[in-house]
Amino acid sequence: MNFDLNQEIVKLLQDEPFFAALSRRIDKKPSQALPTAGVRVNPDTCSYEMIYNPEFFEGLTNKERKGVLIHEFYHLVFDHVTSRRPDGVNHMAWNVATDLAINSLITKAGSELDNLPDMCCVPGGKQFEEYPHGLSSEKYLEMLKNDPDKQGEGNGEGGEPQDGEEGDNQGQGDSNGNFDDHSGWDEANGTAGEIAKEKMKDSIRKAAEEAASGRGFGSAEGQAKKLILDSLKTKVDWKKILRSFCKASVKADKRSTVKRINKRYPMIHAGKKVRREARIAVCIDQSGSVDDQMLVKFYKQLNKLCDIVEFDVIPFDGKVGEQHIYTWKKGQKRAWERVMFGGTCFDAPTEWVNKSGKYDGMIVLTDMMAPKPKRCRVKRLWLTTAEYAERPWFNPNPEKLLVVD
Repeated sequence: MNFDLNQEIVKLLQDEPFFAALSRRIDKKPSQALPTAGVRVNPDTCSYEMIYNPEFFEGLTNKERKGVLIHEFYHLVFDHVTSRRPDGVNHMAWNVATDLAINSLITKAGSELDNLPDMCCVPGGKQFEEYPHGLSSEKYLEMLKNDPDKQGEGNGEGGEPQDGEEGDNQGQGDSNGNFDDHSGWDEANGTAGEIAKEKMKDSIRKAAEEAASGRGFGSAEGQAKKLILDSLKTKVDWKKILRSFCKASVKADKRSTVKRINKRYPMIHAGKKVRREARIAVCIDQSGSVDDQMLVKFYKQLNKLCDIVEFDVIPFDGKVGEQHIYTWKKGQKRAWERVMFGGTCFDAPTEWVNKSGKYDGMIVLTDMMAPKPKRCRVKRLWLTTAEYAERPWFNPNPEKLLVVD
């Protein structure tokens, strides 16, 4: 492996301020395990990373190398890696649709195609002459539904090569214009995927801020710039967070009912009706270091969380404010409030949840400005803002830290 992409980044992206700033925040690792390049979620770090084949990159021109880099970064900007693929859609068709949308931005209508490898699918290019520029992935997907010959072969369910294994068609793309590797995208959901998505959103925001205050967005001006800024408006998907955080609803209570047949003693004893609902403790840090603006952000998220689940609110600072604990009913909207002003101790709410024994999960909304707490008996998720996520007092496992707007 003679080609080192990390040493080429500055030269390749010197006229791309936005992508250069974004690139600094993305790990890039060489591997012979895939034929070309691809982006994925690293389950250990809960962050996006780019994997590339050095032999593939070594055989490209500098323009093509830059085009491939920008192509992969666009996949991250537009959230193609995690959960954007529509339900019930052919995996390979979605691969082609995303590549068409991205390459449309890279080449632009009427421009030369020498900034992408020949095997790429480009609107107006080989195999896609009748496809217009400037459409979204979803619109290209609708066109592909009526054009099955361009959807790729197979069902897209093949596994990603493991480290040390050789990928097929070393250094080449497939016959339908997919030059990069999309394997593992469907496995990028769950808590790790959601955490990675929030981290990437913060990286995109910082890269956009750098570009806006410096030399501009480079090739990502115009429509691309608008799409990039629009991507920052996505919000936390509480349904997915809770689904992966709680794994599954647990048995909360049972009651007898004659409407349900007892499987062991049919027609003799009444059956049991089980209500399954996860019980969540939401612990809100109300210490003096958490300002009112941060509390407003926290309550904004809780007003979304209550749309899908009921939970108990436990305010705390150096201790739990037991007189202020209440149940936030599903669908109920509340204004933010401050009820405590002391120091911070994460052991206090952790001990309270442990002793209660009635919760399946604990969500802590905080500025992370206190020592690491003792072990919690249930799953614990930390929520903070981007500012404090960068400099926490302690570092929780990456999959347990979520950044909110």
